[in-house]
Amino acid sequence: MSKRDYYEILGVPRNADDAQLKSAYRKLALAHHPDRNPSDPHAAERFKEASEAYAVLCDPDKRARYDRFGHAGVGAGAGGFGGFPGFDAAGFGDLSDLFNGIFGFASGGGFGGGSPGPMAGSDLVYRMEISFRDAAFGVDAPISISRLERCEDCAGAGAEAGTRPKTCPGCRGSGRQRLQQGFLMVTRTCTVCRGEGRVIEKPCKPCRGEGRVRGKKDLTIKIPAGVESGSRLRLTGEGDAGPNGGPAGDLYVVLTVAEDEVFVREGDDVVVRLDLPFPTLVLGGEVGVPTLDGEETLTIPAGTAVGAELRMRGKGVGRLGRSGRGDLIARVGVRVPEKPSKEEKELLRKYAELIGAPVGGGKGVFGKAKKIFS
Repeated sequence: MSKRDYYEILGVPRNADDAQLKSAYRKLALAHHPDRNPSDPHAAERFKEASEAYAVLCDPDKRARYDRFGHAGVGAGAGGFGGFPGFDAAGFGDLSDLFNGIFGFASGGGFGGGSPGPMAGSDLVYRMEISFRDAAFGVDAPISISRLERCEDCAGAGAEAGTRPKTCPGCRGSGRQRLQQGFLMVTRTCTVCRGEGRVIEKPCKPCRGEGRVRGKKDLTIKIPAGVESGSRLRLTGEGDAGPNGGPAGDLYVVLTVAEDEVFVREGDDVVVRLDLPFPTLVLGGEVGVPTLDGEETLTIPAGTAVGAELRMRGKGVGRLGRSGRGDLIARVGVRVPEKPSKEEKELLRKYAELIGAPVGGGKGVFGKAKKIFS
C-alpha cells in the first residue's frame, strides 16, 4: 500500500510555515494519542502517521528532499522497518526532542511539563516455516513471542503504586542541560535523569522503574492462501510496548515455505511429473494423478508425446488476495522398466522388428540400424 502524502496527513498546504505545521500536529497528536483513545485500535497508527509526517516536514533538509523526490527522498519509499510497509522509524529523528519542542509531556505521561513523552515501542520480527500445503490453502497458525509489555503494577509509569515520578530538578523536565563554554552555549543530555526529564524516587519493583516488563504473548496468525517464502505479515500493535506509556510497535511475521516431495510451485500453478508407460502414451488411457486435494483421474490422449503438459484447472495454489486457485500441470515423461521380464523383452523385440527400431541383444541389429538411417 502506498504511503499517504505528509501534507495531506497534517491537513496543511504545501507552503505551510513552521507555526502551521506545529499547530496542525499538536491537534492531531492530542486527538489520536493512544492514552486518550484506549478503545480505538487505530489511534496508535494515526498517532505514528502524524508524528512521521511532522518529523519530516519540520526539518528543512528533509522537507526539501521530500518536496523534490517524495517519500523516496527521505528513505520512506519502501516503508518502514527494513522494507516492511508502515512506520519508518528513521523519519522520526529524536521523538523526545520533537514532543518537547511542541508541547512536551508532563511527568507520568500527561501533557504540559516539557519532559520527554511517550515513544513508540520497537517493532519485532518473528520468522516461521510453514508447509507447502498450508501455503497453498492458508492456515491459522499459533505462535508465542517474547516482548516488552506495559507493567501492570505501575501502569507503565515506573513509580511504585501510590507515588508519581517527579520533574527532574537538573533540567526542569526537558531532559537537556544547557552549559556555557566560553562564547558557546552547549546542550547535552541531563546527567541527573539521563534525558528522561523525570526522576523516580520510589521505582516500581516488578519493572525496576522501567515501566515495562518482559512477557510472553500467545497469538494466532491468520496466514492467507498463496503466500510464498519471504512473504511478510504485519500485526499492528503486537511489538514491544513503548517507553513512558507510548504505543506498542508492530510485529512482522516472515514466512518460509518448505519444499514438497511431489509438487513444485510456479506462480499460482503447481507442477507434478507424471511418468507413464509407453503403451499409455501411444494408445491413451486414464491414470491417477496426485493433486493437493488428493489423487484424481486424468485422461491421457492417444499419441501424447514425452514432455507434454496436461493441465487440471483450479487444482493449484490459492491466489493471494484474490479468489480462485491456479492450475495443476502434469508434465509427461516415459516410464522405463528397470528389470523387464523375459516375456516383456521378447514382446519388445518383436515390436522393434515391426517398426525397424535398433535394439541390443539380438542378431542383425547393425543391419536394421543402417536401414533406418538410410
